[in-house]
Amino acid sequence: MSVERSLFGDIEGKSVEAFLLQNGSLRARVITYGAILSELHVPDRNGTVRDIVLGYDDLASYLRYRGSAGAICGRYANRIADARFVIDGETCQLSPNEPPNHLHGGFKGFSKRIWDAEPDSANHAVKLVLHRPHGDEGYPGSVSVGVTYRLSDERTLDIEMEATTDRPTVVNLAYHGYWNLAGHGSGSVKDQLLQIDADHYTPVGPGKIPTGDVAPVAGTAFDFRQERPIGAAFDDRAQLPEGGYDHNFCLNGADGALRRAARAFDRVSGRALEIWTNQPGVQLYTANHFEAMPAVGKGGAPYGKHAGFALETQNFPNAPNVPHFPSAFLYPGEIYRHVMRIPLFLV
Repeated sequence: MSVERSLFGDIEGKSVEAFLLQNGSLRARVITYGAILSELHVPDRNGTVRDIVLGYDDLASYLRYRGSAGAICGRYANRIADARFVIDGETCQLSPNEPPNHLHGGFKGFSKRIWDAEPDSANHAVKLVLHRPHGDEGYPGSVSVGVTYRLSDERTLDIEMEATTDRPTVVNLAYHGYWNLAGHGSGSVKDQLLQIDADHYTPVGPGKIPTGDVAPVAGTAFDFRQERPIGAAFDDRAQLPEGGYDHNFCLNGADGALRRAARAFDRVSGRALEIWTNQPGVQLYTANHFEAMPAVGKGGAPYGKHAGFALETQNFPNAPNVPHFPSAFLYPGEIYRHVMRIPLFLV
């Protein structure tokens, strides 16, 4: 069997399950709370296997620490200004869980729900599904969501997300995993190399809400068009006031086409990955919140500032309120489909 099922914990009497996927040298664990990818074990150039995603050993820690480590965020991942938007002339007021704004689906978004799951051993995969009603966190329309994690024969982690609705709504799902290619407990990722295939980004104002501008990355701290250390500009507090990134990059290429978004590489271990997606943007987040709120990760590993980096393929933050951003609206009869393909290799 390439998929093993086990009990991970329970919340208010409802079981949270874990699914262990294995294909060749890759091994992953997915839990039904938040549809979280809690482990991903990958060998280095010497054959030493390390877990390269941040996460926790038990359910209590996932409930305790903020940061959505490894979870699927929605109904709308990232931020919506003033926790409201207008669709078909109707103003929808969402939960202001990051006052006055709305973040990652609200107080109890998809990342804080228990999903149903079904293993697919023949394809080294597990599919998780979630149904949320009309009015959930203020969103219009009931939605049905599916997420599939798969380890392919090509040493690739595939994450595929789909959603449908029974009335007009907005949908933007994102995988919110933190990577550390040296191993999840190895410290700062500032010296790991990153390339992002984006000529533009969306500058932010108060509350990290995009200003509406689409600005060139050239000559800024956001220029990752050529591979460079993630932390090369961390000390530039004029551009990075938090000493790290929490910004959306506008990916090159036609929207809807599967293309490369980013490439990351750890020179010491030789581990590397690419992110391919059909989404228009990717959020680079360097786990800045761990500075004020450090966490204890798997195996007792301390997670401090810059312990990992997230590359969240997505629609643009606040897109429902910015007409020239890609549309985030989903209507009955349509299917939202988000593909994230992650080749894992050695350099």
